[in-house]
Amino acid sequence: MEDRFKRLTDQLLSINSNITASQARTWVENLWEDFETTRAKGGWSYKGQDATEKIVVKWIEQYGPFLHKYTSTKEKFSHLNQDDELKH
Repeated sequence: MEDRFKRLTDQLLSINSNITASQARTWVENLWEDFETTRAKGGWSYKGQDATEKIVVKWIEQYGPFLHKYTSTKEKFSHLNQDDELKH
């Protein structure tokens, strides 16, 4: 699992230089968790990590360049708006 998250984090960092490595990792983990949670709540069967990774890759490709512009009112994501770390 760590290898998947590392690979996805690196992919996100390669298309968005406005976020830190820790922010990218958090985004990857949250996208992963949100997809699996939503799928489970919807009553869909579990398709495995490969299926989840494909979706997260698509989201990174589509939304990754803009994630630094995301403003959340939810506590879970509020720290992603802070710019207190060095960029990669």
